[in-house]
Amino acid sequence: MVTPSMATSEELITSENTEIAEAEDELGPRMTLLEHLKELRDRLIRIVLSLVVATAIGFIFSDYLIDILAIPIGGRMALEAIDVTENMGVFMRVSLLAGVTIAMPFVLYQVLAFIVPGLTRSERRMLWYVLPGATVLFIGGVLFCYFLMLPVAVPFLINFLGIPTKPRPSTYFGFVTRMMLWIGVSFEMPLIVAFLSRIGIITPQALSKFRRYAIVLIAVIAAVITPTVDPVNMSLVMAPLLVLYELGVFLSRIMYRKRQPRPMTA
Repeated sequence: MVTPSMATSEELITSENTEIAEAEDELGPRMTLLEHLKELRDRLIRIVLSLVVATAIGFIFSDYLIDILAIPIGGRMALEAIDVTENMGVFMRVSLLAGVTIAMPFVLYQVLAFIVPGLTRSERRMLWYVLPGATVLFIGGVLFCYFLMLPVAVPFLINFLGIPTKPRPSTYFGFVTRMMLWIGVSFEMPLIVAFLSRIGIITPQALSKFRRYAIVLIAVIAAVITPTVDPVNMSLVMAPLLVLYELGVFLSRIMYRKRQPRPMTA
């Protein structure tokens, strides 16, 4: 004979199992530690392969890109190599920068898909809007560096103290590619912060409390990116980074949505 209490217990168990099944259908089944490690390995392999393929594509355009990157200093003839392999190293560095730019959407997708576990279907669909936007912002950061920062930084460094300077290609292109890469990455931050806020990983309150530490961290980053600590070059890097951080806080306030806990399995 089935008592009312037994029927109620069976209904609760059935309800819990239904919630778990719906959650697994929405979020996917839970993964063990070994499965997470296997996923990490697979995603790293995909990232490396995408960078290799994109860098190989970059080989095609490297000679043209070198001419463009050398414009702020006056063209290739303003540089002087002193090592046998120096020019080859420059070619590879520029090709790698082109490869990173080409592969950026795929790399960013692999990183976000791994570090944000349990994405729902709607959140996974949102990634397809975030990735093109992040790529556009990365390219925008690269262009900002090339058209606004380098024309100011390069002449200042070359003409400092009035001593005639003829830079090496490895030094010049290393400086240029480093600046363009990290400024491009920094321009992606507001959109990534907005996405992480949308899925409840980052809160606007935490970003606001972290502001004073963020200013110090941005100053350190600006000092690392720029080759000198003069106020002109550091201000050129710090100003857009501070604006981007505040933009990330603003977008976080608009996009934040508290993440719902996932039902526990029996």
